[in-house]
Amino acid sequence: MSVERVLLVSNMPSNDGPVGTTRRNHEASWLAPAEKGEGSTNSAGNKPLFENPFSIEDLQVFDDATMQRMLGSSGFGLTLEDVAWSLHGASKPLVRRVSHNVSTEQRAHFQQELKRASRPGEVKAARQRVLDRLFWELTYWKMPNLYEELTEGEQLHPGIFQRLAPDIRGKIVLDAGAGSGRASLECLRKGAKLVYAVEPSPGLLHILEQKIGSQPTGSRIVLYQGRFDHIPLGDNSVDLSLSCSAFTAEPEQGGEPGLAELKRVTKAGGKIVFIWPRREDYSWLVAHGFHYVSLPIHQEMTVHFHSLQSAIRCARLFYAHNKAVLRHLLKTRKPEVPFSVLGFNPPRDYCWITVDKGQNSRFVPDL
Repeated sequence: MSVERVLLVSNMPSNDGPVGTTRRNHEASWLAPAEKGEGSTNSAGNKPLFENPFSIEDLQVFDDATMQRMLGSSGFGLTLEDVAWSLHGASKPLVRRVSHNVSTEQRAHFQQELKRASRPGEVKAARQRVLDRLFWELTYWKMPNLYEELTEGEQLHPGIFQRLAPDIRGKIVLDAGAGSGRASLECLRKGAKLVYAVEPSPGLLHILEQKIGSQPTGSRIVLYQGRFDHIPLGDNSVDLSLSCSAFTAEPEQGGEPGLAELKRVTKAGGKIVFIWPRREDYSWLVAHGFHYVSLPIHQEMTVHFHSLQSAIRCARLFYAHNKAVLRHLLKTRKPEVPFSVLGFNPPRDYCWITVDKGQNSRFVPDL
């Protein structure tokens, strides 16, 4: 039998091949370059994989804190000009809300762009760019049930939580970027004393709330709305902090501020674990002393949808421009798609570090 690889991150696989994705990681792959083989994306290589159903008025779904974060951050790829132009012809309540949430330093320029004359084609193009950049955030907030359909079949390699079980059993755990609770519920099954599930999207939190309501041990999960850079817990609150396919090196989705917060709330000697990390984050993880664990697979891993109808619905929206996905479903007539067809790494790996609270300490890897 083959054994899992336990490596220092400096020996991680190279950054070639398709990008691992789900949750926040989906965002990294929305313009993924085409790969050879059945799982290729669109031939143009610069078109989103998804079919965008949203309108500019859907931006109203965000609360002020989220809107301020999106408008004030380069990580979402928005420009102030595009946002202003996309609001030409939009409702007055939306224009007022967005204007209110633009930073004071940028507000004068934003108002100038709002008043600038523009052609209809410019407005349409700007709206498309804004909505495409915010597609996943809009999905989390406006269509959480459909997002749950997409991700509920992405089953993690069973060896991941088997290996993490000693760090979970009887311990207090933080699930940061909890989504609809995949990792939180698994922590319960592995005997966690208490799980703090922190998630920014109210819709995904509501789904998780419904799930734990039907669990006899659901009272051991405490839900909080929060972000990586603002975790609503005190210092040294948890024994283990983990994030399942949500944390990235980008500051808007973790990065330096998020890692600092995870270290703050995790007790000395506890661990921080990132499950199913993105390939493009490997160099960042190297610089921060993470260990890498890759588990063996004996047959191809697949996404299992709860029905063929659900699989086709998700394929037509989320993988509209990866024709191989729908083609595979229609050919096999089974509600499952191999990760190789999707073009993503299967969820078989994780990274971890031990938290050292010493101010001048240097991370020394376990060998």
